[in-house]
Amino acid sequence: MADGTPTAPAPYLVVADRMRASIADGTWPPGYRLPSRSVLGAEFGSVGENVVRRAQELLIDEGLLEGKAGSGTYVRAPRERHTLLRTPPADSNGRRVAPFGFTGTWEADSTAKVPAPVAIADRLGVRTGAPCVRTTYEFLARHRPVMISTSWEPMAVTGGTEIVLPEGGPLAGRGVVARMAHIGITVDLVKETPRPVQIMPEQAHLLGVLAGSRATLIERTHYDTSGRAVETADLLIPADEWDITYEIPLSISRAPGS
Repeated sequence: MADGTPTAPAPYLVVADRMRASIADGTWPPGYRLPSRSVLGAEFGSVGENVVRRAQELLIDEGLLEGKAGSGTYVRAPRERHTLLRTPPADSNGRRVAPFGFTGTWEADSTAKVPAPVAIADRLGVRTGAPCVRTTYEFLARHRPVMISTSWEPMAVTGGTEIVLPEGGPLAGRGVVARMAHIGITVDLVKETPRPVQIMPEQAHLLGVLAGSRATLIERTHYDTSGRAVETADLLIPADEWDITYEIPLSISRAPGS
């Protein structure tokens, strides 16, 4: 305020602080079902239900609470974290679809002759609207999606070949490098651009996470020896579950005479 008097925090922030304290000291353990808003309002100093609701929404956004439709609000159990290795082993030779470090299964759905959107066309170096095969992947652990990916391949590259559908033909389920090698194309470069994003509502529903929660989006593109892009993909990786690790080999030069 202009006279220097500190402004009192909003009531919902005070309630949110008390809720955090109850979670931190174990009074509310993981899986605990919160009492009704009217009961909490009385417990936190006769505040209104709207104040409690705003406090709960704040803690849901922070990942401390989760709402279950028709059931109530619960203290969210910490999710098990996994490491996703973005540098494949030297002997991998592109033999797998699943990212390295992922040990579950996956489901895929391919659609041919999908016009390339502007951003995808730019990444692939083709005209906007050029026909592509679009494949969506759901990577599953304990029968639930934990990351999703959308891959695009120009039909100018794979059309009319037996690898046109990534999950069909003799190399079904193999990685881009191995599939392209099958039709005489050598892939020798992969570029990745990771960036932080917020998960959209439709993605959140699929992944079982909160809309607006943090994720890493990796834009990945495979190139052949001529510099032509033969595939590009967006991998969406929830930040609450995955640590993304890059291993960078270093060549060590020895000093003269050593």
